Amino acid sequence: MEQWAKEWREEQRAKGVKCLEVKMQGNNHYVYHSTSYWDKELKKPRKTSKYLGKLDQGKGLIKSGTRQPQNIRNITEYGNSMLLSEMIKDLSPLLRKGFPDCWREISALAMVRVTGNVPLKRVNDAWEKLYDAEDIKPHLNTKKLSKVLHTVGINRAGQNIIFNELIDLSKQLVYDLSSVFSRSINISQAERGYNKDKIQVPQINLALLCSADSGLPTMIRSLPGSVKDISTLYHSISELNLRGKILVLDRGFFSIDVVKFLGGKHICYVLPTRRNSHFYDTRIHLTGHLYYHNRLIRYGKRKSDKFYLYLFEDQDLMLEERKTLYKRLDDGKINKNKLRERMKKAGKILILSNMDVDGTEIYELYKGRETVEKMFDTYKTVLEADKIYLQDDESVFGHVFISFLSLYIHCKLEQILKKGELNRTITPVDLLFKYGKIYHVDLGDQSMVTEVPKKVRDLEDILGLNIFPKVVRS
Repeated sequence: MEQWAKEWREEQRAKGVKCLEVKMQGNNHYVYHSTSYWDKELKKPRKTSKYLGKLDQGKGLIKSGTRQPQNIRNITEYGNSMLLSEMIKDLSPLLRKGFPDCWREISALAMVRVTGNVPLKRVNDAWEKLYDAEDIKPHLNTKKLSKVLHTVGINRAGQNIIFNELIDLSKQLVYDLSSVFSRSINISQAERGYNKDKIQVPQINLALLCSADSGLPTMIRSLPGSVKDISTLYHSISELNLRGKILVLDRGFFSIDVVKFLGGKHICYVLPTRRNSHFYDTRIHLTGHLYYHNRLIRYGKRKSDKFYLYLFEDQDLMLEERKTLYKRLDDGKINKNKLRERMKKAGKILILSNMDVDGTEIYELYKGRETVEKMFDTYKTVLEADKIYLQDDESVFGHVFISFLSLYIHCKLEQILKKGELNRTITPVDLLFKYGKIYHVDLGDQSMVTEVPKKVRDLEDILGLNIFPKVVRS
């Protein structure tokens, strides 16, 4: 008997319905009213059963002798549903393996969240509007979904099945940290910590790892709000196998201990130093140059102990920073000694790496950090959805993971738009709304897909997705 059938039986028992027995024959479930009576002749109890009907995951109990209504028009959004299913398709086998009892609910929840803030109480309504492309028939009532969040949250091994697979497909990875606010007294992770605005509030830290190769997220963790950047890095890296990968970090993670730690893990790193680092005193000749978004960048390299120092000087940024420094001097915010000290570092970025490569490659890897910053912005639009339902740390873990899956789908949509050179004019949400104009019509004994508008046909040809049946496309 499948898990959903067991849950239906338990729900009926909770309502006071007794003597129900569910039998599975093939892929179908059948419901019986089973009792026993005393056989006087045999002098032992005997079982008697009455057939009640067939159990359907979506419709519940279909009673025996009940004719199903015919020619009921059932219209669902087909185009966007097919698009969402296509984007999560490569993760579906991994979700089945990691979460065998609730992968259907996880998949449905992740898909409906791609378009934005959908709290648990509205998930079922949002899903019913979509065509169930893979016929997964999830249970999406609020109580069930709250349990799913908790179940997913405590199953870190299941989450790591997805994370490790995505990491294996990547060579260059970017790691960064962000935070979200929470005032729930039941969430112990919501601790006071300083955010980027230097305000101390109850918050949860989020550590995100993404692939610079594919532009897709690869791992996420939620952490106590008081944990410092460097501490999060140690735990996140120790949990995953990044041997032989290239890891790009922000200057907030800089320390010699981090350099030693990454080297000991056999990880290649690109680590910007802090502006007050003594490494800026190292003399490095700027012998090369490159252009980044039409900006002239001069650079140089020098070997130092077990790593290399790469110095970059952005000519446009240097001019802007010098103007700002002189304005601060005129406003009395700094003195001439501070001016001279900071002028030496204006427009400069110093990076440590254990890779001996051309400076152009290091700079491009460093700029790959923009990918993870953009992902955090997208991720937080989904994160607001479940605030009132998150009553414990485990539910937070589950919610963070499912939101990660929504982010993955969103980034996959961005990829196909970029491939079709449409990413500057159409967002993933725009694309879903456009594809949502094509419906699936179920007439009971037959079904059909409605006509595809010309603008959507043109989009389909550019993106090369081949989602719609040929007869509909013609």
